[in-house]
Amino acid sequence: MAEMGKGVTAGKLAISVQKRLTRAQEKVLQKLGKSDETRDVVFEEMVTNFNKQMSEGTKLQKDLKAYLAAVKAMHDASRRLQDCLADMYEPEWFGKEEMDALAEDTDTLWLDYHQNLTDKSVVNMDTYLTQFPDIKARIAKRDRKMVDFDSARHHFANLQKGKKKDEAKIAKAEEELGRAQKIFEELNVELQDELPVLWDRRVGVYVETFQTMAKNQEKFHRDMSKLSENLNDIMTKLEEQREFKNTGEKLEAAKSEEANHSDSASSAPKGAVTNDSDAEMPPGFIYKVKAVHDYAATDGDELELKVDDMVLVLAFDNPDEQDDGWLLGLKESHWVQKKDLSGKGVFPENFTTKI
Repeated sequence: MAEMGKGVTAGKLAISVQKRLTRAQEKVLQKLGKSDETRDVVFEEMVTNFNKQMSEGTKLQKDLKAYLAAVKAMHDASRRLQDCLADMYEPEWFGKEEMDALAEDTDTLWLDYHQNLTDKSVVNMDTYLTQFPDIKARIAKRDRKMVDFDSARHHFANLQKGKKKDEAKIAKAEEELGRAQKIFEELNVELQDELPVLWDRRVGVYVETFQTMAKNQEKFHRDMSKLSENLNDIMTKLEEQREFKNTGEKLEAAKSEEANHSDSASSAPKGAVTNDSDAEMPPGFIYKVKAVHDYAATDGDELELKVDDMVLVLAFDNPDEQDDGWLLGLKESHWVQKKDLSGKGVFPENFTTKI
């Protein structure tokens, strides 16, 4: 007989068609109640669990990949923000080099986070799900072989019940029954051993997946928090420098105006009234603060504070001498009484509040 295609003969095709026809007939008879069906309630429960497990695993894999895509989108958004800040940041501003290094560290942190999630969570789920298609195909094959077994069993039983018994046909039917039963039982036993093990394994897979995610998230957010603190410090110091620069410019302008005012006052006619309002505050006065905590001076150039003390904050003659978090000032009570700067000193800014 001529071949119908590579590796497939017309004879093999006919056998395959006949098997499908026999199975279809057997299923119809079973549904009509005219032949009994092999049932295994325990196995059916295993298959139900398998389908549930495969569905849950597929959903988790899909959601993990969606989460990974969101992380990548956040990384891209973070990189654009860092690039924007780098473009706006003037070279002479405070912390320019630190800003560039911080942007690079931030980008690296996002890359590592994305890669760790891929390697330790997504790939783990992908590997876990690769076994399901094969087992699903074997379950389908087991169901087909079960129908073949039922059909062979019913055919053998019908031959035995016949009035005219053909021993040759009965022997052949018995042989076919034994072969069908062996094939079915081999598949059935293998799956009954594997399916419960696979069902129990899902707990370990979920634990490993989410524990790994949690550890990576914790490390990422901890490291990102440090970078955010560094960024905040740079921004704070940049603002402080701007304020000191503006204060210095205002002070110089005030001194110039005071000099001009003094010249005008000295040339004014006898008895003329001049504005002496600048003399109410000490030279270099910037703003006033109130002590919210006691502070015991530990050095001769420091200012002793008591809660509710009012302090007049003064500009440093040399801004480079100012330490971070410290201000120069004079108690208002001292200035009112003595009108001199002998009592000035430095004090921690966070012990006071601006008025």
